[in-house]
Amino acid sequence: MMSGYNILVIGSGAREHAIVRALDKSPQGKELYCLASNMNPGIAEICDELTVGNINDPDFVANYAQEIAATLAIIGPENPLENGVADALWSAGVKTVGPKKRLARLETSKAFTRNLLQEYDIPGGPKYQTFDSMDGVADFLKELNDNYVVKYDGLMGGKGVKVAGDHLHSHDEALIYCRELADKGNSFVIEEKFVGQEFSLMSFCDGDNLKHMPVVQDHKRAYEGDRGPNTGGMGTYSDADHGLPFLNNNDIEEAQTINGATSKAVKAKFGEGYKGVLYGGFMATANGVKLIEYNARLGDPEAMNVLSVLESDFIDICFSIANGTLDKADVEFSNQATVCKYAVPEGYPDSPVIGEAIDVSHVSNRDGLFYASVDIQNDQLVEAGSRTVAVVGTADTISEAEAIAEREISAVKGPLFHRSDIGTEPVVQQRIDHMNSLR
Repeated sequence: MMSGYNILVIGSGAREHAIVRALDKSPQGKELYCLASNMNPGIAEICDELTVGNINDPDFVANYAQEIAATLAIIGPENPLENGVADALWSAGVKTVGPKKRLARLETSKAFTRNLLQEYDIPGGPKYQTFDSMDGVADFLKELNDNYVVKYDGLMGGKGVKVAGDHLHSHDEALIYCRELADKGNSFVIEEKFVGQEFSLMSFCDGDNLKHMPVVQDHKRAYEGDRGPNTGGMGTYSDADHGLPFLNNNDIEEAQTINGATSKAVKAKFGEGYKGVLYGGFMATANGVKLIEYNARLGDPEAMNVLSVLESDFIDICFSIANGTLDKADVEFSNQATVCKYAVPEGYPDSPVIGEAIDVSHVSNRDGLFYASVDIQNDQLVEAGSRTVAVVGTADTISEAEAIAEREISAVKGPLFHRSDIGTEPVVQQRIDHMNSLR
């Protein structure tokens, strides 16, 4: 048996395909294992073993990690974090990238995060109130007028947030949504709506030190021109200077400062550090950078953008996160622009077709292809109902990267659609103009 590390990756979407690819690139001796919720052929091809099982069950994951004598585990999705999988792995003596359950509340509870920012005087928060009944809801909506957002206080796969003007077109509609949440015994947050351009800043975090990744912009809406229902993300892009054309250096520094302050606040509050990826969803506005929300893991699609241009050894980075030595780790990204586009099933997200065959044989750069919600049935690759496959184009400019991504995603055959406008010059220019008009 090869000497080296036994590394376990938990999750089996495109993000985890990007993770195992980055690990595989490391020259260090390793065996890669994946605990998966679906049969991802891209991950299976790279890993020594792929096992389908309940990745949200802490005992199952910890036992498997011990069976394979895992030296390191990396948790991809949010649900295992919410269920305490990181806690179980550390208890089993496995170094883990991904925060423990109570630290993952940065993602799993909107109210927790808003209260934390307020408690530790971290900038970027909105006016907000938390509710678990209808008491005071109508009054607070009146105070915010038409600039409000209602957020379910928990995980809903990116679909629990309703924004005035986009999803809710009157206070009456807002009250109906709030009542639905309250009647189910759910708490929720109502907060001031930010106006500007969204961007994601993900930072590697070892509990004390942060190393930042290139900033990325995601496109949540299903259809071209940012129309249609919210999705997990239809595609993303980042620029060769690791920024975005509508942001200035000051915006990125403000976001980095907020991530740093949040990591310190979490440690002060819980007496232990956040080990994993701290992903801030930000809005550049007329008066500075605001925090929309936190995620407690790599974004999907954002992981594909940043890991495609990561030049440093990803295994080293992961160990330095777990060991608290990130300040000494080399974290370098190449100066290239990336555009990622997802092909999704017809009818996605509300009534996606499932089980239909797709054909990726015409994609020319297989290293830029990431499998997501797919399965193998009768030796055929089929759609499993959520975002199906992603491609990443990498080049010197966003336009060139977009042309590559568009050509590649268009080569995937089957009952699918994608957004051809992501990363195109007119859409990028629109965002620049929008920010200029706000500033």
